[in-house]
Amino acid sequence: MSATGTFVIDSWEPQPPVADQDGIAVTQVTLRKTFRGDLTGSSVVFMTMGTTPVEESRTYVAIEHVTGELDGRKGSFLLQHTGISDEGEQSLRVSVVPDSGTGELTGLRGEMRIHIAPDGSHSYTFDR
Repeated sequence: MSATGTFVIDSWEPQPPVADQDGIAVTQVTLRKTFRGDLTGSSVVFMTMGTTPVEESRTYVAIEHVTGELDGRKGSFLLQHTGISDEGEQSLRVSVVPDSGTGELTGLRGEMRIHIAPDGSHSYTFDR
């Protein structure tokens, strides 16, 4: 089954770099999102990013705590993000952390694909 919808980033709160040397930096960001569509609710994301002297080569890992309703079932769950860009060639994996579902979302499993439109808007497809 797939769930689809959109999300907006409500806040982006960068922290000072934890490492920054020779053009390589590690930074942390907390962001908040609001989901609409088959998944409605909000989330907080704790992200660590690594950048290089090559603007198109970078990485990020994140844990996202989602609270809301998925297809009429209420609860919360965690998503794990792993993203990398190799000179612009991007890959991203966003997976439900096993056994992180609560309430009516207990036992939830799956993967989320994030789509960014040319105008910068965000949408998702959640396969479970």
